[in-house]
Amino acid sequence: MAGGNEQIELKFRIYDGTDIGHSSYASSTTVAALKQKLVSEWPQGKSVVPKTVNDVKLIHLGKVLENNKTLSESGVHDGAFAGGVITMHVVIQPVLTKKKTFK
Repeated sequence: MAGGNEQIELKFRIYDGTDIGHSSYASSTTVAALKQKLVSEWPQGKSVVPKTVNDVKLIHLGKVLENNKTLSESGVHDGAFAGGVITMHVVIQPVLTKKKTFK
């Protein structure tokens, strides 16, 4: 493996089966950077739209990826599958704010 210079071809599948963000990314790209790109390029007209990076969860091989890790550190490697394109699933889960209860 060539470290941070390896290019990984990814696409992201959202809740309705639509694939977005199909491109090549450096293995040194952080998960947070991918999420930011997805939030900024989210398709118009969808019923569920993430407002921030924290609303988005990326899942690869059944594992939720951590924001502070790179693709390489997360175990995402090009060539893992024949055809070379890796599909990650995107889950939108808005962060719930805690409501104060008054007595």
